[in-house]
Amino acid sequence: MQPIDSLLGTQPAPPPWLVGVTAAVALAAVLPHALWRLSRNAITIAHEGGHGLVALLSGRRLQGIRLHSDTSGLTVSRGKPYGLGMILTAAAGYTAPSLLGLGGALLLAAGRITVLLWGATALLLVMLVMIRNAYGVLTVFLTGALFLLVSWLTGPAVQAGFAYLVVWFLLFGGVRPVLELQRKRREDAAPGSDADQLARLTHTPAALWMLLFHAVALLSLIGGGRWLAGL
Repeated sequence: MQPIDSLLGTQPAPPPWLVGVTAAVALAAVLPHALWRLSRNAITIAHEGGHGLVALLSGRRLQGIRLHSDTSGLTVSRGKPYGLGMILTAAAGYTAPSLLGLGGALLLAAGRITVLLWGATALLLVMLVMIRNAYGVLTVFLTGALFLLVSWLTGPAVQAGFAYLVVWFLLFGGVRPVLELQRKRREDAAPGSDADQLARLTHTPAALWMLLFHAVALLSLIGGGRWLAGL
């Protein structure tokens, strides 16, 4: 484990090959359908965690989060069924993985690897308290345990590789669910999607919200990728 004062300092940039290798591994976890069915669970954690965090920040009462083995999820909060808080909460899901990846890329560009790992561990532990089904508890517990073990037991090189892999995965993994949602909506297979809920809440076309989801995902990937690559 790194000393506590490393939280206040910066760590040296990793070698370029590590940045490239972790990007390739993260992309390989997102593109093939067989691997994506497994790795998408991590994106669902970020998606539902985004709903939950914004619900709390906007003054809503978070009732619980459920994660399912088919990589779907559900976040329930109480409060007015309209208004800014509800809109922000509904918009947070599909944007959360990409924005978390963008924030992570900023931390890594600043050399704050330990801050990223400990911060992610803390968020997962807080989320664990709000999980309301066994599969969700298992998934979040194992993910949090992995972050904790890497932060506690491994050296700087392993921590750097793990951190870069996670951030690349969030950036790449934030794009595919939006594309999947667009396909489902074309097939009328997602009538109650976040975009449709936002359309009803704001009396605007769902296509505008889909455009926002696409823009956040792609701009985060471009911006975060440039930070990670040191450009």
